[in-house]
Amino acid sequence: MEIAGKAVCVFLLLAIIKLRRSEGINRVSANLGHNTVMTCPTRTNISMVTWKINPKTGHQCTLAYRIDKDSTGKTNCSDRINWRSRPDWDQALEIQQVGKADEGNYTCEVVNADGNFHRLYHLTVIVAPRMALYCDDYGNPVCEAETEKSAAEISWVPESNSTPRADSHDNGTVTVVSWFAARSTNGKNPTCIVSHATLNETKSINCSSSYRDLILCIAIILSFLIIITFMAVIYYLKLHGCRFCHRSKPPDIIPTYSSQDDTVEVEPYTTYVQKENVIYNSVSDLTLRQNLPQGQSPAT
Repeated sequence: MEIAGKAVCVFLLLAIIKLRRSEGINRVSANLGHNTVMTCPTRTNISMVTWKINPKTGHQCTLAYRIDKDSTGKTNCSDRINWRSRPDWDQALEIQQVGKADEGNYTCEVVNADGNFHRLYHLTVIVAPRMALYCDDYGNPVCEAETEKSAAEISWVPESNSTPRADSHDNGTVTVVSWFAARSTNGKNPTCIVSHATLNETKSINCSSSYRDLILCIAIILSFLIIITFMAVIYYLKLHGCRFCHRSKPPDIIPTYSSQDDTVEVEPYTTYVQKENVIYNSVSDLTLRQNLPQGQSPAT
């Protein structure tokens, strides 16, 4: 019985291995911000393909395709993670603009009549170190270094009195910025030295000449604009302003009177005088008659 039990266990184990064939873990790396592609086992007469993604942080993501129904499914996957092409003839997975959150395990499962076949990946995202040395708007040398944690160390030759500033980002990188603030360079160009486990680089720069050139360029542009503006003002005054200067004074208006107006004004007065005389004469005649004795008539 014991031997029979062991035989059954071995048979079941072999059956499971046949149905679930998997390869060893494939370790892949991708640069931060770049695209990466992972492929599935090559098999014929595939009936179903499934990608199972287990990142270090976040939820599990699943991509599936069924051949018989020609349908795809997607669960908890970002738009950056998708099939590289049509899954009916290319089951590869593509991740666009890889980030630190994409690190983790990726498994492709292919199903056909012979069983289930798996290919496992472990993705590591590499942050390529970056160094930049430039001049700021005031003509001061600035040195930057972007690396994975921990932060890079920046030093200057000649020695600088400034304190570097470190900024941490969500993608797991750290950017260190340092300004050169030495009082004197003794005629030598400032040199930035970056030290890190993934980056050791040295660069020099001369900002004095570039800063003077910038100031000269700005001065020339401003002078040109001032001249153009001054000429435009003069032209405007010449074209419009002198019209107001040379305008002549309008002539004085002398009122005119017509003889007809005088006649109209005199006629009412003459009529009034005539009426007064008539009334006066009538009153005088009446008074004279009352004062005469009876039987006498006033002399005419």
